[in-house]
Amino acid sequence: MSNVDQFNNDLRGFLDASPTPFHAVETMRLRLDNAGFISLNERGEWQLEAGKGYYVIRNGSSIVAFRCGNTPVRESGWRMVGAHTDSPNLKVKPAPELHRQGYFQLGVEVYGGALLNPWFDRDLGLAGRVNYENTDGDLCSVLINLNRPVGIVPSLAIHLDREANNSRSVNPQKDLPVVLLQSDEPKNFRDLLTQVLSQQGASDVATVLDYELSFYDCQPSAMVGWNEDFIASARLDNLLSCYIGLDALLAADVSQHSVLVCNDHEEVGSQSAVGAQGPMLESVLRRITGDEVSWQRAIANSMMISADNAHGIHPNFSDKHDGNHGPLLNAGPVIKNNVNQRYATNSETSSIFRRLCASQGVAVQCFVVRSDMACGSTIGPLTASAIGVKTLDIGVPTFAMHSIRELAGSHDAFNLSKVLAAFYQLESVSTGN
Repeated sequence: MSNVDQFNNDLRGFLDASPTPFHAVETMRLRLDNAGFISLNERGEWQLEAGKGYYVIRNGSSIVAFRCGNTPVRESGWRMVGAHTDSPNLKVKPAPELHRQGYFQLGVEVYGGALLNPWFDRDLGLAGRVNYENTDGDLCSVLINLNRPVGIVPSLAIHLDREANNSRSVNPQKDLPVVLLQSDEPKNFRDLLTQVLSQQGASDVATVLDYELSFYDCQPSAMVGWNEDFIASARLDNLLSCYIGLDALLAADVSQHSVLVCNDHEEVGSQSAVGAQGPMLESVLRRITGDEVSWQRAIANSMMISADNAHGIHPNFSDKHDGNHGPLLNAGPVIKNNVNQRYATNSETSSIFRRLCASQGVAVQCFVVRSDMACGSTIGPLTASAIGVKTLDIGVPTFAMHSIRELAGSHDAFNLSKVLAAFYQLESVSTGN
């Protein structure tokens, strides 16, 4: 098996094991533990040692992992990679029960900017976090994953909507409640969750208090195409970058101070205690440096690469791209540019990245949105403005971004991991200014 094949097999395992941000962070935690990284409790004292790796988790859905280098961080700064753990999905409402025509359904909210039509007629699993009070009166939290089809959103037959192929739109309130089962008796969703917890071994559940649960596509990730040129999966945006960043961090040597931050809530604006507009990353880094002068010197010697998927040029819709900026799948990572600072890239950070790609024999592409279209954004500008670090926005080119199933090239993730591993080992990010 080639290095690329092994990488993609491990990547697919990570994607399939991570239906929610909670599961993604848990999967990353296990890999970090196996690599000798040490979990830090923010409530306690930290005793950090050069050459060792550590990580901090907040809310179970955001993580900062870092290695302590061999030189004072104020002199060398950090090499940072950022990504996000969340993806658009359908989240179960707090009071979701719907009983209609003998069917028991769950009402859902749309999380993020999801493409809604692909959610119809899919085998849907359910996963997330459940909080409950146990029989001793303690508050407990547990992750669940019903890794089987437990729900579906059936389409309306074309015979009942003859204009479906011409003008069908989706009303999230009316059209997306998920069919769970048939029953003439009213059901309570929390009672069903109590049964699930009992089946998973939690026999001490007194009351299910609340939950954060999402439906997801049960179809596993796959290598697709005549020559297996592509990876198809849910949540490529942006678990693909989380995995690439983690793989690069674990592959890099321990001489440099290196950081991987994977934030939750990017798809809804990042304004949360654990989002990129929150204080998590800055508070961890400040705690590492200690005093204010060391913090300012460290940031001045640092660089952040924000890794989030880029729009590959679609052969059926090529007019949606600027003619000179149409990234191809399997043609290298994409530098993302926007003069209005929707991306944090500047000529200095992009030049550093181009040199890194050249050093690894990896081609590089660039993306600029059409001048008559709005541009999305990433955690890059948010992090850059929050802590003042020079930043670059890049990503793997992707089709069907924000669909229930996305598509990326089978070589791009592996190549970007090599570049990011080289970045983590870069001695200086100074260009003489």
